Formats: sequence, C-alpha cells, structure tokens
Amino acid sequence: MLEEFGIEEKLEELAKKVEKEIEPIFQKIEENGMKNSLKVLKAFQKNEIAEMHFGSTTGYGYGDIGRDTIEKVFCDVLKAEDSLVRSQFISGTHALSVTLFALLRPNDTLLSITGKPYDTLDEVIGIKENPSSLKSYGISFEQVELKNNEFDYEEIEKTLKKKNIKLIEIQRSKGYSARKSITIEQLEKAISFIRKIDQKVIIMIDNCYCEFVTDKEPLEVGADIIVGSLIKNLGGGLAPNGAYVAGKKELIQLVAERLTAPGEGKEVGPTLGINKSILQGLFMAPSVVTASLKTAVFASKILEELGYKVEPKFDEKRADIVQTIYFAEKEKLITYCQGIQMGSPVDSNSIPMPWDMPGYSDQVIMAAGTFTQGSSIELSCDGPIRPPYIAFMQGGLTYEYGKLGVLKAIQNMKK
Repeated sequence: MLEEFGIEEKLEELAKKVEKEIEPIFQKIEENGMKNSLKVLKAFQKNEIAEMHFGSTTGYGYGDIGRDTIEKVFCDVLKAEDSLVRSQFISGTHALSVTLFALLRPNDTLLSITGKPYDTLDEVIGIKENPSSLKSYGISFEQVELKNNEFDYEEIEKTLKKKNIKLIEIQRSKGYSARKSITIEQLEKAISFIRKIDQKVIIMIDNCYCEFVTDKEPLEVGADIIVGSLIKNLGGGLAPNGAYVAGKKELIQLVAERLTAPGEGKEVGPTLGINKSILQGLFMAPSVVTASLKTAVFASKILEELGYKVEPKFDEKRADIVQTIYFAEKEKLITYCQGIQMGSPVDSNSIPMPWDMPGYSDQVIMAAGTFTQGSSIELSCDGPIRPPYIAFMQGGLTYEYGKLGVLKAIQNMKK
C-alpha cells in the first residue's frame, strides 16, 4: 500500500508487526485522551462558550470578552487561579523570559533544579553574556544537576538553606540534553520536599511539550506558576502563535504588567481575530496530543527494532511528547531529519540543513514541514550538531500522518 509513497514492502511489514505489539499502549494513551477531552469539554460548557467569543479586537483591546473568557477556560483546564493566554507572547521562550523578569528583582536568586535550562534561555539568564539578561540586572543564577535522572534532594536542601532563593525553575521536558523528562509524580514529590524547607519560594514549571500527556498538570501537585507555548500541545495545531502563563493570581498580575505595562496588565491586548483558533486548538488538543504520543511510541519501537538507541523506550512512562533517537553519526541525524521533512505536508521538497540558529551555541538542524512555522505539535524533528548526535522528534496532528513521516525518514536513511 505504501509503495507509491516510496516505502519498501519490508519496512511496511515491520511497521505492521510493531503496531500489533504496541496496541495495548495505544489503548492506554487513548483512555488518557478521553479524560482530558472531558476536562476540556466541561471547561467550555462551564464558561458558556458561544460564537460571540470568536470575535476580534484591535488597538488597545479593551473589553475583549473572547480573550477574557479564553483565560477562564484555561484556568479551569489547568486548575489555575488566573491565566494569561496571549498572541503577544512570541514563543515559549518569550513567555518564560517575561515570567522570570516579572517575578525576580535585583539581588534575587533563580535556582534551576533540573540542571541547565534550555539553550534559548542562556542569554535570558546570563549564562551566556548579554547586556539585557537577568544577570545584567543583578539577579543571580544557581543550578542543581539531576542525579541518575532524579532530583538531587540533598543538594537542593543545601542550596535552599545556604542561599536566599526567590524562584525555583523546573524544566520538565529534556530540551537538548540526554536526560529523561520529569514525570508528574517526580514533580509532586519534589514540590512536597521543597515546601518542607521553604514555604515562600516561588516554584515555576516550564511545562512545554508536557500538557495533556497525563490527566494531571503541575498546578494540581503544588506548583505556583506554569508556562507553555501555544504552538505546542495546548494549541492543538490550530493556534497560529502565542503562549500561556497560569497559576496564582498575584503572580499572573505581575507577569501581565511585565508583558504590557504597569497599571494596564491584563486589561489590554488586542486579539486580532485569533480567539476562534485558540479555542478550537484547545478543544482539539487532547486528540492531537494522543496522536503525538502514539507517533512517538511507534517511532520508539520501530527504531529500536532497527538497532537504534531510543529514549524513552516504547513501553516506558512518558512525561512529554518528545522522542529521542541516538544516531552516533552526524550524517544519520541529518538524513533522518531530512526524511521527516520529505514526509511532511508543507515544504516537503525543501532540504533542511544545519545552520547557526539564534539562541543556540551549536549548529542546529530543524525539520518542520508545518502549517504554522516552528510548530512542534505538528510532526517535527530537530537536533544540535554535536555528539552523540541525538534527534529530538515530536508531534503529529494525526497518528496516520505521524506514522507516514517516521517511515519516510527511516526509508531515507536506508537509501
């Protein structure tokens, strides 16, 4: 059947074998998708979503009933006191940056307990020199490494008692590191531990790639504030840009005033016709995350069958939608990413190449033949060009399209 797509019969037969073996895992993923679908539907109905909420504002955006109701829906879905859901956030990195600058002041200390944060935060924090960084404002940074993919509780306690920590940042997804992503159970245990030592420290979660992977979110296990991108999980492949920040009301107010202006906060921000896309994207998100997880499980199993090291393995508990594949060779990483591009609906004739991307220390190859530029809830694959040459694959609007993309990438390596 797949011959016309350039997939050889032997690979198609392997795919059929793999799908039979992973069917029980697919069933569990679908059950979780049903729970999250119910959660979203209830939030829509509670807030009486109607056609009037699809409207648009321009200029200052005063009195945008759609925008304000969207933020109430996100509060119900994420179990937050308040939220900020805006197209004025350019990316997840931007939302994280705004949040950090909103909550930290000169002489405060930021602590990461999942090692060094994602590469694009290096210049935000000041790990890499930048005159606009937190460091340039006199804000210090400390980090505690994970220990065997678990929180280093002994070192966390020492740091909290030794330093005056204002905010703890926890990045759940692995970023471009080789560590495992942080499960909701690990997060709950760590937050409980921190609260026994310090009741006041702000616990902020970078929740990118993790929403709807389980039926609980970080605010439900004690986090103060969470941040995520709308061109990842919660945008459902329909939101054209934007991000969200959700959590305690007083913290969201500070973030809103950093995004707009003191005294204006959440009251301004035109939606420019984006409301329907955000609402429809959130409505579709449980199904799209389900498809992304199934695509990741399929890729993990079939690539392991072909002899590649993968993380997580197909039957391991997942914390996010990201699947990593260790290629050990630069050429294989590049060829796999190029194959993902070939299996995409948009720009399938383009050939991605490594390049010096803003915010990254190494050259990066990025394959994303997506309807929204850079959307990583749509099937995409990327990786830094450095040993051990790991591909970070994520997304898939439907499982069928995700499967086709993975098979195309494998076939491209075989050539």
